[in-house]
Amino acid sequence: MILKQHMNITSTTRVSFARILPLSLFFMLTALASFAQEKISLEQAIDLALQNNIQLKQAKFNVAISEENLKQSKWNLTPSLNASSNYNYSLGRTFDQLSGQPFDQSITSANGNLNSSVLLFQGFQRMNQILQNKYSLDADKSNAQKAKNDLTLNVVNTYLQVLNAQDLTTAARQQAEFAALQLEREQQLFDVGNKTLADLSQAKAQLATAELNFTNAQNQLDLAYLNLAQLMERNPSDKFEVVKPAINLVNITESNYVANDVFQSALANYPDVKVAEFNKLAAQKAVAVARGSFYPRLSFGGNLSTGYSSGRQRFIVGSNPPQFEKIPWRDQLTDNYNRGLGFNLSIPIWNGYQTRSLVNRAKINYLNASLSEQLAKNNLNKIINQAVYDLKAAEKRYQSTQSALTSSEDAFEVIQQRYQVGLVNSLDFNQAQINLNRAQFDLIQAKYEWIFRSKVIDFYLGKPINF
Repeated sequence: MILKQHMNITSTTRVSFARILPLSLFFMLTALASFAQEKISLEQAIDLALQNNIQLKQAKFNVAISEENLKQSKWNLTPSLNASSNYNYSLGRTFDQLSGQPFDQSITSANGNLNSSVLLFQGFQRMNQILQNKYSLDADKSNAQKAKNDLTLNVVNTYLQVLNAQDLTTAARQQAEFAALQLEREQQLFDVGNKTLADLSQAKAQLATAELNFTNAQNQLDLAYLNLAQLMERNPSDKFEVVKPAINLVNITESNYVANDVFQSALANYPDVKVAEFNKLAAQKAVAVARGSFYPRLSFGGNLSTGYSSGRQRFIVGSNPPQFEKIPWRDQLTDNYNRGLGFNLSIPIWNGYQTRSLVNRAKINYLNASLSEQLAKNNLNKIINQAVYDLKAAEKRYQSTQSALTSSEDAFEVIQQRYQVGLVNSLDFNQAQINLNRAQFDLIQAKYEWIFRSKVIDFYLGKPINF
């Protein structure tokens, strides 16, 4: 019986070391792997995301199209100039326009035309179209800036998630190492009869929980890295490591942001509001463009034309009997040369209610765009009020978690000292360790939550997001 108990104790000791050794080796391999990886700072991550993001590239293409639309609307003010020509070859009986005669032979003919026209008045439609396209371009530029800002804020948030996951993984690793050492100590005391099997089982459970926490933290870290790599349009298989910025949160003080002041500052530079504002102005000009269809249209134009026909003949002066000869093509081009100038006035009288309906739809779009602008301002006001509230809450939570961690550390130190002299059982000791671990995790999460909330306020104030 004693031999069997000794064999069980030895087997348990081997199990303890068998769990500690792979855990230590895993930590060492993880550290060596990260040491050789490429390092990317927050600024580099933002730059890579802005360079490679597909949606941002599409937003830039929309800006380029709007620039072309504006350019085209300006060129529409210039006169048009068009040239045309044709060449015909006819067999059989045909009527030649240039000679004014029918022929029963093959005829070759050609003519050319050059015409130009310019619109003098059309209810100022083209001028208003230029302004409408200009506001549409400004809206697309603001939309591209919105996409850029949203992407930047998303990268910052994900970058902080990586840092948060790194700290949580480090804390979980340290706790797993501590739990492994604690299990080893419990095993030694159990071997000499100073601890019960219940104490040993409790230590094993503590190590299993610590290893699970470490595994979960490592999974969260891998997921955060994956999300950051996707934002940068980077191949997830190309491993990298983020650079932890120097952040001093020791002397954190309560912020004095006033939500209304932040809102008034954000109105001048927040892209969502700018997009809605320029869309409203563009819709307003669309009403003016539609109204221009009620006015008469006056244009001025001119044309030049000439032609040639192989069937055209002329009388040979002095011939007897009368004889005819073909007119040379050079003489025909001169003789058939024609030019003209003219004005064209078109007065709309009735077009099936199309113009009135067009104006009404434009007015409705303008009213809808006005509501969208007010909605964008209202949403911004709500978001900023929430952001200021979240920042203040994050400050209080960070300060509370600092106090909680200090209390947990003091409590754990006392429990540990009493546990070492046998005044506290393993259950109370393990509970104290769990409380300490939870306090450490809470502080890490509160720290990065405060950082992110403060950067959100900087974002709305138009400040660059950096550390």
